[in-house]
Amino acid sequence: MTDPNDDSLVAKLDLGSKLESIASIVLAVAVVLTAWAAFQAGKWGGEQSIQFSVAGASRTESTRADTRGGQLAQIDVSMFTDFVTAYFGDTQNGLIRPFDDSAFAPTPGTVSGFLYTRMREEFRPAMDAWLATDPAGNPDAPPTPFVMDEYVIAEFLEADRLVEIADQAAVDARTANQNGDNYVLTAVLFATVLFFSGIASKLESRWNRHFVNVVGFIGVVAGAIILIRLPVLL
Repeated sequence: MTDPNDDSLVAKLDLGSKLESIASIVLAVAVVLTAWAAFQAGKWGGEQSIQFSVAGASRTESTRADTRGGQLAQIDVSMFTDFVTAYFGDTQNGLIRPFDDSAFAPTPGTVSGFLYTRMREEFRPAMDAWLATDPAGNPDAPPTPFVMDEYVIAEFLEADRLVEIADQAAVDARTANQNGDNYVLTAVLFATVLFFSGIASKLESRWNRHFVNVVGFIGVVAGAIILIRLPVLL
């Protein structure tokens, strides 16, 4: 006759073998996922540094462009005030005709003509548009060409563009930082799984081994779900 105790012992040994196999699988999966999480955390950390560098460099270039734009604006203001003074002087001396709504044509040999031809090409359209409003005779004319839609300084536009790049890079850097932190948290979770899987075989109580293995399995599944939902950077 077969001894029931022998069958029970065989069943326990078989169950123990299965538990050890499950623990080994959980341990192997946890090791692989830990390595992947650490790799992604490092990649996102590098991306964060890159984006912060882009943000810093763009803000520096934006400041330079804004400074250059301010310098050009000062040149335009100076040329405008000198031109107006010269224009009225030339008008009073009968060298040129007064303002009207026709296109302005510089008169050779006059100070106003000399200044007009040396205005920046970027400033000239605004100046022409302002002169066409007959500022001397039209009380509703804009006070200066600097309020005209035609007055555009490319350096200011470039400064604004660089600020937008810097702002977006800063947002991307913060996003990369958060992604890296999320991967670090999953790595910590898998490290916990490795701990539980490692001590499972050392426990004498069968129920304790069951509990530890179940906790490890749940940890691996939960960590894997989190990893699947995280963005990947290659």
